[in-house]
Order: sequence, then C-alpha cells, then structure tokens
Amino acid sequence: MTTAQRTPVAATHTENLQRRRFTTREYMEMAKAGILKPGERVELVQGEILVMPPIGSDHGAGVTVQLEALMPYAAGRFHLWTQTTVHLGEGISLEPDLALVKYRQDRYAGQHPTAEDIFLIIEDAGSSLAYDRNTKSRMYAQAGIPETWVVDLQGRAIERFTGPGREGYLQHITLRSGERIKPVALSDIELEVNDLLPPEVAVEPAEGEEQS
Repeated sequence: MTTAQRTPVAATHTENLQRRRFTTREYMEMAKAGILKPGERVELVQGEILVMPPIGSDHGAGVTVQLEALMPYAAGRFHLWTQTTVHLGEGISLEPDLALVKYRQDRYAGQHPTAEDIFLIIEDAGSSLAYDRNTKSRMYAQAGIPETWVVDLQGRAIERFTGPGREGYLQHITLRSGERIKPVALSDIELEVNDLLPPEVAVEPAEGEEQS
C-alpha cells in the first residue's frame, strides 16, 4: 500500500489579500454576544480589532490619581468616563483611560459618548507610549476632540495635544514637575502636573548593595 505524500504548501504573501474589517455595529454586537469577553482590552481601529496590553500597577495608579484630582470639579459639569468605550466614527471605538464627557442626567445610559460629548481625553502610557502619542492622538484630533493628555509614566511628564485637525493636533507640548496644566474646554480648572502623576516608588537595593 502506497503512503500518500502531502504536497508542501508553498509560502504565500498576504499583503494583497483583502482584510475583513468590522463595522462599529458588528463590534458592539460581538461584545454583547460575549465574543469579546467583559474586561478584555480591545479597541476598534479603522475596522480592525486590536488587543491592548494589560494594565500595569503604575497605569492603574495613574488613573486613580487623576480621578481623585478631577473629581472635586465634576459635579454637574462633566462625568469621568473611565476605561470605557467612546465611539469616534464608523469603525473607530476606543477605550481611553479617562475621558471628561459632558454632563447628562441619564449618565449616557443606553449609549456611549461620541466625540461631540468629550471635553478631554487622558491616556496613561507605559509600553503604549508611541501608540498613544501618535496613533490614538491623531484619531482623537481627527474626531474633533479639543484636547488629549498623554501621561508618560516612565518619563513622569504630560504630553499635551491641542488644536485638533485632519492631520492630527496642531500643538504638542510637554509639561513636567513644577508646571501647571488646565484643560482648554474647562479653563477654570488648573492642576499641578505632579498631582496627575502616580507616586514615585522607591527602588529597593539588591542584596549586598549599599544604599546611597
């Protein structure tokens, strides 16, 4: 009996293959159906589903510090939308770490905020710094969101993006310890940069090393 031989599959290139992109509605239906698990960190970018890195302790601490700093100003003015979906247009549904969205009595029950509802986006960035600084900030600008702050957790600085346009934000400055920052759309709120950064963690010396 002759043993059938499998013909090796030739290596193929996929650059020219059409990708199956998802609409915003399909994306939301997948979430409702449980295909996208609750708490799974994914975003819809130009119709493609991207998996975000897990939230580290510095990242979580940063979001907590920012919530505490902004909460006293929120009552009756804006909601603090934390790591929850915002729709920025067809095929784009992102989950910013923190969004300051316009106050509504129904608290956006039954729908997610859209770009028109957002005063400010804050992204806490560790390993995702390049993605937040370039890709996400450009999408926020193209959607018309007035301002985005990218908090560089390792560099301990806030990169502030203002002046939204079709090619991205027109202004990009970096603010560090000792400086102050205020949102364009909420200019009566002024905060210390340090008040928006997680506490610095002292590094324990390795065994055998002397503390300086």
